[in-house]
Amino acid sequence: MKPFPHEYDAQLSGGMHGYAMMTANGLPDLRTATPTEFDGPGDAWTPEHLLLASVQTCFLFTFRAVARASKIDFDALAVTARGVVDRQEGITRFTEIVLTATLSAGPGMDRERALKAMEKSERHCLVTASLSTPVRLEVRIEEPVGSADPVA
Repeated sequence: MKPFPHEYDAQLSGGMHGYAMMTANGLPDLRTATPTEFDGPGDAWTPEHLLLASVQTCFLFTFRAVARASKIDFDALAVTARGVVDRQEGITRFTEIVLTATLSAGPGMDRERALKAMEKSERHCLVTASLSTPVRLEVRIEEPVGSADPVA
């Protein structure tokens, strides 16, 4: 890892109506628009979806680092996010984000250690730590197929 501070740049261009284009050096362009709930077209990434995607990807990448440091092997991690936008005190904002993380366990995984690593990852995710919106983590750990004890 490079020493801190890290700086990131992104550009956005758009007109009075329609789509806007998000760009950053060396990355593919990303077409954005307002969501259908705000009369958008419904076929482009929205600021709301981008925020959820940021929380999801940060959680996954943080978990990878925590799992490596903790010597926890896993097969896959699927993360879904649900964000609630509401009006509070005259301000429209995210009032809650729920991450559901489903971990496909490696052989012999210690479920308790894996759960602690996932909770640590949620606390240490820089995107989550940068938000004032509460983020709630729900965890599911799936055993590998064929690893369950046979029923007598």
